[in-house]
Amino acid sequence: MFLVYKNFPQLSEEERECIKVPRDMDDAKALGKVLSKYKDTFYVQVLVAYFATYVFLQTFAIPGSIFLSILSGFLYPFPLALFLVCLCSGLGASFCYMLSYLVGRPVVYRYLTEKAVKWSEQVERHREHLINYIIFLRITPFLPNWFINITSPVINVPLKVFFIGTFLGVAPPSFVAIKAGTTLYQLTTAGEAVSWNSVFVLMILAILSILPALFQKKLKQKFE
Repeated sequence: MFLVYKNFPQLSEEERECIKVPRDMDDAKALGKVLSKYKDTFYVQVLVAYFATYVFLQTFAIPGSIFLSILSGFLYPFPLALFLVCLCSGLGASFCYMLSYLVGRPVVYRYLTEKAVKWSEQVERHREHLINYIIFLRITPFLPNWFINITSPVINVPLKVFFIGTFLGVAPPSFVAIKAGTTLYQLTTAGEAVSWNSVFVLMILAILSILPALFQKKLKQKFE
């Protein structure tokens, strides 16, 4: 983050005030205005700054990444924006996973024991289709993302499975946010990025992600 700051183009005092992690849609609009101004001339610097900031927020479970997802749809073509958000989410969540693996176990054992035990039981039930289960959890709001990131290493979710499941699982909700970003200046809150049609589509995708596990479980029970 320090290197990003040092290599960023020279900004005016007014522009410098807009360069911060967005907490609401007004912050996102102000940040988007500044970044779009410098994006073409300083393409690499802006892209690296966006990437590093998103990964940083995900690594330390700092709120604000939803606004960066919306902002990506405003700044970049849709395919690049979607890949960028999925990659940042996958890497940031994986760094959070590794951080928890190194120093987070005492926190989980002390403050999240009951929830972690319940989720551990669910993970064991879906061990054969763990990627599908992680995708399902990323699409749906049943478990907070920070909780999944912190507890996964403690309950022995493999890092490779965790990364792939996260990369694929964040794509559908990111699709909605990025699409909303194309009309950034018409939005007043992050909630406006999600319509009932979007919720319905996300529900369908969540069901499809978990179907292979359910079908195999039924077949296994049938032939036993």
